[in-house]
Amino acid sequence: MFFELIGTIVAGIATALFVWALNRSLKGRLPSWLVPVAAGAAMLTATISSEYSWFSRAQSNMPEGFVVAETVEETQFYRPWTYVRPFVSRFIAVDQATARTHPSQPDQRIVDLVIYGRWARTAKIPALFDCATNARADLVDGVDFGVDGEVLNADWRGMDADAPLLRAACAKI
Repeated sequence: MFFELIGTIVAGIATALFVWALNRSLKGRLPSWLVPVAAGAAMLTATISSEYSWFSRAQSNMPEGFVVAETVEETQFYRPWTYVRPFVSRFIAVDQATARTHPSQPDQRIVDLVIYGRWARTAKIPALFDCATNARADLVDGVDFGVDGEVLNADWRGMDADAPLLRAACAKI
């Protein structure tokens, strides 16, 4: 966030200096209001560019084995350009590299769901997916496992069979 702020300020200053130098070389033929307007436009452009490139930058920095399962696109009234093209503000990735199964429960898979947010901390949630019944349970306090891998005290939630999160969690590794 700090580096984006610095980048936005640098873009504004660089553009203002360029327009000022251009005006000097043209012997003052450009209007005087053009320098601050150009600086403001450059800062706005840098901010918008940073906002739309965040998802691809975050995705390219994910560790090996992470698969993006769901994205959340937003529009906001104070960002009118988002009505033309919404931006990805957060997404959920499935850590397929560390997926675990129990020999007695081959249709159930424990994976880590990693939630990325534009201006939020990354959160990791262990979740259990039952690929046979299309259900999910978050592994929170109170959930326990029996001797043969059965899940005790889990709050199962049904999911659509074609839900991207379920497909990513149940993908054959």
